[in-house]
Formats: sequence, structure tokens, C-alpha cells
Amino acid sequence: MSGVKCTSKRICALLIVLTLALTGCGSAKYDMPYDQQGNVSSYQLINIANRETLEPFAKDICVTAKDVTEDGPDLQQVGAAALFDTKQLKTLYAKNVHNQMNPASLTKVMTALVALKYGSPDDIYTASENVLITESGAVLCGLKPGDKMTLDQAVHALLIASGNDVAVLIAEGVTATLNSGAGSVEAFVELMNREAQEIGATNCHFLNPNGLTQEGHYVTAYDLYLIFQEALQYELFTQIIQMNSYSTVYTAADGSEKSLEIENSNLFLRGTYEAPANVTVVGGKTGTTNAAGHCLLLLSRSSNGTPYISVIMKDESREGLYEDMGNLLGIIK
Repeated sequence: MSGVKCTSKRICALLIVLTLALTGCGSAKYDMPYDQQGNVSSYQLINIANRETLEPFAKDICVTAKDVTEDGPDLQQVGAAALFDTKQLKTLYAKNVHNQMNPASLTKVMTALVALKYGSPDDIYTASENVLITESGAVLCGLKPGDKMTLDQAVHALLIASGNDVAVLIAEGVTATLNSGAGSVEAFVELMNREAQEIGATNCHFLNPNGLTQEGHYVTAYDLYLIFQEALQYELFTQIIQMNSYSTVYTAADGSEKSLEIENSNLFLRGTYEAPANVTVVGGKTGTTNAAGHCLLLLSRSSNGTPYISVIMKDESREGLYEDMGNLLGIIK
């Protein structure tokens, strides 16, 4: 590097990394951060220098850089929509999939993913005063301060009933267990954002675990696909999203038993709406707020067993959402 004058920090970083790779000094350390707009990376430089075979970053995911709508339904009224064949790794439909939008309760897929990664189903969490959410229209399971639930019970209530109070319980409970002390929503949100980055969901930013409207809280349809696909690696998550209903008994603050009986908010599972004849809706997550509109994220299978992930964000009405999703699933052959 002697005699070489670096005119920018980026060029200097490139030269240092390439020099280390060519001389064999040190290990293959990737000091250059991932740059979505960049056309070069330290990973590429090191492996090219060492004449190693590059492993494609997207070898096991669907990829799209532009809209793919020519063979699909007219979904002018939705903010974003996508349909992915997760076996053949094909993007069958994509509209505005990289637009940053309010996700409403689709946020809870990320919450469940983090909870299942860092918690244990048998962990017992105690509700704090923060479960007393007063926002108009917010779906609640009725938790009171001092109530206790296992993580297993809480994730069921989170995904099936979309309980916003349960999301707070999970966030504080998971981080309290990790830190062996007080937990917080803020610490949990840090985990959400870190995990999103690690799985490649780089266009989202979470500020809470439930999806209640907050400026700066956003996600893209494509990032939701990545997050959902990662969550499906957890057997408990996959089991829960398929359930029509759920009942359990948890412990109240005074030690008494409290019953919880809930129905899935997914109207495909409840039989209110039907998917195309050759498609079976396995399960998914719903989301609705005034800011986000009506949203739906699904795992489906064709008659030959091929899995598909589909998402619609910011539809105008609940009825329109299910009609539009049915039309989107109609692309499946």
C-alpha cells in the first residue's frame, strides 16, 4: 500500500481488502458493509482474488428488481402485491414490492420470528402496565398487569387473534429473559431490526412489535416475503398459522385461571372466502389499520404440492382484499 494515495475512504477500503486477499494476510474478513446500490463488495474481491467459486447470495430465494404484472390480475387499487413460487424460485407477480409501506399487524410475523429464535415455548412471561393499550380499534386479548402466559400461549394469541397487548408481553418477556432482568420493547425492536438485516430484509424498519401506526415503522412486500419464509423454518410458527381457532387457560395476577378463546382473523381459514379450486391456503397473517389499509400474507400450495408465498398490502377493503388475493392466487397453475 506504500506510495498509493487514497482519495476516498471507499477506495482505500477496497485497496486494503484486495491487498490482504492477494497476499494471503489474515482471514477472509469482509470489512465493507453491504451497499444495496453498490456494484462491488469485499466478499467478491476476496473470492475473486483467491479464485474461489462464488456462492450466489440469492441461490435459495425469489428475486425481482421490477414490476412483474403482465400475466396477472389488475390490482390497481392495492399499494403492493406479490406472488412467489418458493420451489422453482420464480416471481410470478410483483407490484411495488420494494416500496416502503406501513405493514400493520404483518409486523407480528417478525415479532414471532424473533421470539421463537431467542425464546423457549415454555418460558413464562409476566405482563407489565404497558399491555394496557388504549389506541382506538387496537385488537386486544385482554391482558392485565401481572397476568402470566407461556411464550407458546402468547405466540398463538399473537398470530391467531393478532393481540397487540400480547406483542408487548412477548417483547418485554423475551428481552427480560435474555438480559436476566428488566425487558423492554425498545430492546426487542433492536433485535427485530438486526434479524431483518441478517436475512436480507434491508428495506424495512421496525419501531414496535405489533404494527400499530408509528412514523418511521415500515416494511416492503418483498421484505415481508423474506421474513415470512424465515419464520416458516420454525415448526411451531407453521403449525400456528394453520389453526382456525385456539383456546387456552393462563394465570391471572391474583393466581386464578383465565380462559382465552380466539378465532383466526384469516377469513380463508374460517371458510368465509375460498381460494381457487387448485389452491389450498395453508395459513398466514392479516393486518389492518387506517394507515396501512387491509393487508394479507399467505402460504399456499397448489394441487401438486408446490408452495407459494403471496402478499397484498394497502387494499381498500376487507372484501376487496380477499377477492384480490383470490385473483392473485389464480395465477397458480
